[in-house]
Amino acid sequence: MRLRLDAKTVSALDLGAKNEEIVWDTALPRFGLRMQRRHSDGTVLKRFIVQYRVPGGRKPRLTIGPAETLGVEQARRKAREALAKVDLGQDPQADKRDRRDKDKLSLRSQIEEYLAFKKGEVRAKTLTEITRYLTGPYLKPLHTVALDMIGRKDVAARLLATQRERGNIVAKKARDTLSAFYVWAMEQGLVGANPVVGTTKLKNGKPSDRVLDDNEIAALWRACGDDDYGKIIRLLILTGCRRQEIGGMRWSEFDNPDNPTAWTLPAERSKNGKAHKLPLVPMTTKIISTVPKMVNRDQLFGTRADAGFASWDRGKTALDGRSGVTNWTPHDIRRSVATKMADLGVLPHIIEQVLNHQSGHRAGPAGIYNKSSYEREVRAALALWEDHVRTLVEGGERKIVPMRQVP
Repeated sequence: MRLRLDAKTVSALDLGAKNEEIVWDTALPRFGLRMQRRHSDGTVLKRFIVQYRVPGGRKPRLTIGPAETLGVEQARRKAREALAKVDLGQDPQADKRDRRDKDKLSLRSQIEEYLAFKKGEVRAKTLTEITRYLTGPYLKPLHTVALDMIGRKDVAARLLATQRERGNIVAKKARDTLSAFYVWAMEQGLVGANPVVGTTKLKNGKPSDRVLDDNEIAALWRACGDDDYGKIIRLLILTGCRRQEIGGMRWSEFDNPDNPTAWTLPAERSKNGKAHKLPLVPMTTKIISTVPKMVNRDQLFGTRADAGFASWDRGKTALDGRSGVTNWTPHDIRRSVATKMADLGVLPHIIEQVLNHQSGHRAGPAGIYNKSSYEREVRAALALWEDHVRTLVEGGERKIVPMRQVP
């Protein structure tokens, strides 16, 4: 059937007893309205189409859109655009299939492929950082977008938002990580360009020198909930460890998982690649005892990530709101512990031993010949620090007298 398609005729057309029919437009050859009866309920579906011929004799049929939402003139205009491509030797249907295939290659889906590729190339800690920046909140709005549809403007907008919310250092790391991902994607033939190129190059900025005062430490401690993040922050305050060291803590790292007295950070999880043993003070073991053991899971914290706890940003935002302490990072706790231990009279080389630093007294000839772990002194320093923290959060007097440094 052929007739001029307009709003009136499209609305009036019906299948009658038929199940399918195409009505061709007399105003624009190869443009028509396809009517089909849906078997489930008998509803007649109307869709605008274009049919054309390509080399080899095939006659592909391209769906323009449903008549319920697309006006006739709008559909006819889209049909003209498609037919113009045909006249130039292109195949709109093939372009549509190609676009559909590319849309399946979302940023999120290919991040999984990239992480699997990197797993065999980098250290576990590096992989954790890559995962954090690619799957975290920084790029999340782009996760559902096809790789080739993410442009420089999209990346620049996410980096600017990250810079405002998380600071310059985090934004720079997010930029560097995403750029490395797109280099890999180009090597795999998934995209033709890296949208990070041309965006503002961010600098690391000045290292933080933030030291929390006693009131802030007490406020953070009291605001910590009984969740994983709250327990991790309290353990950071008591030990001065790095956040990933505590966040990735495993039951198998304790001397006795049921009643631990010491914890050994293995070399593969240590920043300097050296195992580090710490005695556990009572407040530390009390926190650990509240962590439920999960079947078939060695990590104390987190539920799915192999590296342990992963919800750092969400946990910190909530803690900031409850504590009233702002402008701090978990690493500032480590600096604060070291500084305040020194204020309590703990000698510098003992503080370095607590922190597992390989600089200072461990550097040069002294570090080559002196292999002492200062276990007794480290235990005394941690006990002194525990007593200080207990006094801050509970009030009362100190039970342990601060150390006196010999001049």
